[in-house]
Amino acid sequence: MILNGVDFETYFKNYPDDKGYFGPYGGAYISEELKAAMEEISTAYFTIAQSRQFIAELRRIRKEFQGRPTPVSHLERLSNKLGNVQLYVKREDLNHTGAHKLNHCMGEVLLAKYMGKKKVIAETGAGQHGVAMATAAAYFGMECDIYMGTEDIKKQAPNVARMKILGANVVEVTAGQATLKEAVDAAFAAYAKEYKDCIYCIGSVVGPHPFPMMVRDFQHVVGEEARAQFLDMTGHLPDAIVACVGGGSNAAGFFSGFLNDPVDIYGIEPLGRGTALGDHAASLQYGTEGVMHGFNSIMLKDENGDPAPVYSVASGLDYPSSGPEHAFLHTLGRVKYDVINDEDTIDAFYELARLEGIIPAIESAHAVAYGIKLAKKMGKGSVLINLSGRGDKDMDYIIEKYGIR
Repeated sequence: MILNGVDFETYFKNYPDDKGYFGPYGGAYISEELKAAMEEISTAYFTIAQSRQFIAELRRIRKEFQGRPTPVSHLERLSNKLGNVQLYVKREDLNHTGAHKLNHCMGEVLLAKYMGKKKVIAETGAGQHGVAMATAAAYFGMECDIYMGTEDIKKQAPNVARMKILGANVVEVTAGQATLKEAVDAAFAAYAKEYKDCIYCIGSVVGPHPFPMMVRDFQHVVGEEARAQFLDMTGHLPDAIVACVGGGSNAAGFFSGFLNDPVDIYGIEPLGRGTALGDHAASLQYGTEGVMHGFNSIMLKDENGDPAPVYSVASGLDYPSSGPEHAFLHTLGRVKYDVINDEDTIDAFYELARLEGIIPAIESAHAVAYGIKLAKKMGKGSVLINLSGRGDKDMDYIIEKYGIR
């Protein structure tokens, strides 16, 4: 497939380029000191991580520890309720720790181990990246600091407890809105002081090069598995695939398996309470080009051009920018980025639980909600949704805010 001059058959050989750019997006906008640290990580990734030993060890971990491959499930009852379109989900909720995050965390911490680092630093919003990083650190016997905003700590108490049980040091961030952006700010500040002995394991396809590339590559297993499994189940490819997008790690890995196929791809951002600035976190839908956290992408800005306040019912999606590869795919038109609001998301949360016995993460429920909406429009065909995580972490918050329907 060739689109706007980009050949998707050779896409992964060309993007990102040597400087970490996906077209105009990406790069490494950081201090000279941190540039040296990122170059060290990049060199290690292109040497150590391409070795037979590293690949064999990661495959063993995925099979024996993570429980991969995760299955694809047919949502038969939900499909029957909607009509003729058949809905399927890729079950990343069944990956160990309950979400896709462990896919890149085990890879990043394995890389840190090979580099001789003693400690890992990470940020988290919904807590799934924090839990996955704490799990990986425990598995490899490394120290672990997790930076998390006060507001997210309140919303995600079960995951905070899990991180602490796993031995991680959870560092509360009180600045600003005290959510994901501020957690990233604090983690970067800590990393600038400790980079010689530790590695900052970024939790999405964001940040300076090489992290958008590395995280996508570690998450590619999701799209690779899903494509093969769907073909095996049905004999054909899905008509459309759907994933939620905040920073965009689950979507980047999922989409990567289908970019060169005749499949419609949808990335779903959180519309939250509405279109007013501060009521949503739909950066690709309403943002403009800008630099934050060391990379150039499309971001939501305030009147001064700084990252704008954002909101989402899902702690893992309330980020004022998106991964540079998502900005590139949006500009190319290969992926259609759309939005879904809180109300439809919570409706889908309950619908999936009641009809299929699957309680999704609120983040994933955005994709489910859009899949339902898409199925009603299509009338026929099939939709494969990436169910990026399970909803255990959200139960207390959902019951407190919405009650049990």
